[in-house]
Amino acid sequence: MNQPVVDSRVAVTLVAGGPCGARDLAMARKRAPCVVAADGGADRALALGVMPQAVIGDLDSLSQAGRARLGPDRVFRIDEQETTDFDKALRLIAAPFVLAVGVAGRRIDHELAVLSGLLRHQALGAGRMPCLLLGRQDVILAAPPRLSLRLRAGDRLSLFPLAPVTGRSRGLVWPIDGLRLAPDGRIGTSNRVDSGPVDLEFDAPGMLVILPRARLDAAIAGVMAAQNSG
Repeated sequence: MNQPVVDSRVAVTLVAGGPCGARDLAMARKRAPCVVAADGGADRALALGVMPQAVIGDLDSLSQAGRARLGPDRVFRIDEQETTDFDKALRLIAAPFVLAVGVAGRRIDHELAVLSGLLRHQALGAGRMPCLLLGRQDVILAAPPRLSLRLRAGDRLSLFPLAPVTGRSRGLVWPIDGLRLAPDGRIGTSNRVDSGPVDLEFDAPGMLVILPRARLDAAIAGVMAAQNSG
């Protein structure tokens, strides 16, 4: 299946099967009104009183009760087992951006798989639909080659490489210029904003940017500006 299952003019909230409360979903829907679920994330959305527009995945987690409530027209089964339900959903959504909830706080292997899928999606090339992960404390995004973020002095900004990356920064207490960051070497957790805006450049894909949850709007604005300029 190559055509999008969901082709939305507004941003999409993608609900996965991990912990997600009413406040998380409301915060996401305010910015991304179209709701899509990844497999068992549909049960979580329904429990919170929200009917997803579509459910995408291999459907090994969706309950029979949930499937009955959704009806056949909203459920899209993708049988291949080479990718996660998160990957499948990203592949089959077309929207200005995706804001994913329920992707953190449960099993670490699932969280790592989501982060891997996030980077794989971003590495497919310029113009890819941005995706941000909303957790209980953090906003996570895969860094584009250039990113400008309007943050406040003192804000936490962590850089975590999942591949060897070098880059440059402006506006951080500890600049990254000239540093080789790698998952088995130097990482960039718990950096701080010295003054805004923060400008980041990276020579390769593979870098995660992790911000406080309260800076969600700044993160969305940054990735959308990067996409539009790319």
